[in-house]
Amino acid sequence: MVLIAIYYALAIAVLTLHFTGHLERWGMEWLVFVFALTVLPVVWPGFIV
Repeated sequence: MVLIAIYYALAIAVLTLHFTGHLERWGMEWLVFVFALTVLPVVWPGFIV
């Protein structure tokens, strides 16, 4: 449960940095795609078989 909370906190931080333009400035826009690809297995653990 703690890991899911940490994941969500990081996802919120990444979205905040994305919408404020910091990720683009730092060349780290790929983090948005990483979190987009990993959200389903985190929310629905049965997805990984």
